[in-house]
Amino acid sequence: MANTAKGTVYYKEEAYQKINEYLRENNHSKVFILVDSNTHELCLPAFLPKIETETAIEIIEIEAGEPFKNLDTCMGVWQAMSDLEGDRKSLMINLGGGVVTDLGGFVASTFKRGINYINVPTTLLSMVDASVGGKTGVDLGNLKNQIGVISNAEMVIVDSDYLATLPSEEMRSGLAEILKHGLIADEAYWHKVGQLSELTLSDLDDIIRVSVDIKAEVVAEDPFENGLRKTLNYGHTLGHAVESYCLTHTEKKTLLHGEAVALGIILATYLSKELKDFPTEKLDDITKRIVELYGKVDFTREDIDAIIDLMKYDKKNEAGKINFVLLKDIGETEIDCQVPNDLIFDAFEFYKNA
Repeated sequence: MANTAKGTVYYKEEAYQKINEYLRENNHSKVFILVDSNTHELCLPAFLPKIETETAIEIIEIEAGEPFKNLDTCMGVWQAMSDLEGDRKSLMINLGGGVVTDLGGFVASTFKRGINYINVPTTLLSMVDASVGGKTGVDLGNLKNQIGVISNAEMVIVDSDYLATLPSEEMRSGLAEILKHGLIADEAYWHKVGQLSELTLSDLDDIIRVSVDIKAEVVAEDPFENGLRKTLNYGHTLGHAVESYCLTHTEKKTLLHGEAVALGIILATYLSKELKDFPTEKLDDITKRIVELYGKVDFTREDIDAIIDLMKYDKKNEAGKINFVLLKDIGETEIDCQVPNDLIFDAFEFYKNA
């Protein structure tokens, strides 16, 4: 198990023991389970029989996918909770991927000025990233995670059995955050996960635990992202901008979060070589592995101009300056780095020719 600033991450059977213990010890007036259309069908039937409580349970379903991670969806959930007579003693359980855990955590943290919530991530991405660390929120138009609060779950339940329902592209999306954890924290771990082209569920249990431990350690030291926690954004400054751009330009393939982050990792590692003397042979190795896993996306000069423009909305920016996380070497990070635009174009050119 891993400790975060408030909740604890539990795994497999112990996790269900802990949630049932929590339900027994806390006199909730009502339990809301937030699902999307996918997890309602594929995960809820496996989850419900493991929950032991006399408290009334209400299921609230939202549409699946990033386009629905917005305030309109929140309004619908808040209204449903109100109509179902939710109060400050209600509990929210978020059963789903990053959209459900991000949005559900935000909804819970603001309903009646805040009710407790538990995250049950069902995708690899949400297990190793979204559900841990207390970042909740929704998108504002095509801008990622602009509205939200930092508010920790009471606990996080990680059960890799839910991953059996995931399509392979969603598994790859989650793997990008695992690769990032290796690059910012542990070279041996990077090599281990970088070679896993065919992941099995038995491999994943150990990998998920290590990844969660890396993130939980960082979050415990810096819960409000004043310093160290910024390192978790490696590859995200450009990755989020690429993801936002592709969401609103229908001629571009819509990228999953991890696919955009993987691309962002290549770009950030090239910038690290140029500005921080990151070793060239390691850049080439990282690029080769990521391109083999994720393929490539084509961008024109106009696309890149628009992507650079979108970076000004990144939440790490201060006083109008775009802040990057860069690497001096694997496991050696530097935060709040400024990067000239011409180097960003060079990074895209490097990616194009990779």
